[in-house]
This record gives sequence, C-alpha cells and structure tokens, in this order.
Amino acid sequence: MRARTFSILILCLLGCFAVRDVAQEKPDVASIRALESKWVEAYKRRQIAEVAALLAEDYVITLEDGSTYGKVGFISYNAGPLRVDIAELADVKIHMHENIAVVIAAYHERGELGGKSYDYHDRLTDVWMKISGKWQLIASHYSLPANP
Repeated sequence: MRARTFSILILCLLGCFAVRDVAQEKPDVASIRALESKWVEAYKRRQIAEVAALLAEDYVITLEDGSTYGKVGFISYNAGPLRVDIAELADVKIHMHENIAVVIAAYHERGELGGKSYDYHDRLTDVWMKISGKWQLIASHYSLPANP
C-alpha cells in the first residue's frame, strides 16, 4: 500500500512539472509571437525598412483575390496610397517544426486604399523560417473566411 501511494505521489509531481512546462511558452514560440506583432505593427505604421527586414528575399504573399507579390511588390504596395487604421490579429496559433514556424490567425484590417475605404476580416497563414540564425517571413496567405 505504501509503495502504491508513493508511486501515485511521484506521478502527480511529474504531472505538475509537465503542466507547468506546457503553460510556459517555448522561446521560439515567444519569438514568433513577438515577430508577428512587430510585422503587423510595422505594416500598419508603414515602417518600410522594418517590414523589409522581416521578409526573406524570396518572400511571397497571396492575397484574397489570388494575386501574389514578392518582397519588392509587397513593399511597393505598402509604400503606395495606403492608410491602415486598424490591423489586428486574433486567435493566433503557432506550430513549430524545427526551423519553420507556421502561424494561423484571424486578421482584421480597416483603412483606405487609393481614396476608397475598406474593412477586411480574413484568415491568414504566415510561414517563418530561421535563416542564418534569424527568423524571417517567407510566405503569407490571406483568405476570406467561409462564414465571416
């Protein structure tokens, strides 16, 4: 009986350590979460140099209409007649795979483009890759949710 009680106590203690570790975010996950926030904020504030620094040279973005842009095209778009009033992420999930991070989230953006107001509610997937020890965004995909 004593051995069984001791075994149960050990299992409970091990379980407490496992729960504590899950509750604390891993360093790479925390880094990606911070980079996602930095990316959204730099885009919103039109901080072109910061946006460019986050993007890999072969970055590609796919927009809701299916159009795609590389790094230079996206930066040109961001530098154009665009005003972003709201850019916010919600329901962020980060999946880590060695040197790749996949971010899935809800995205809301409101502003004005070329004198016309817009208000988007999208789902997004961002793919980050650790390149030479530095996380860079290599791909983004935005789509309209089936049930907005």
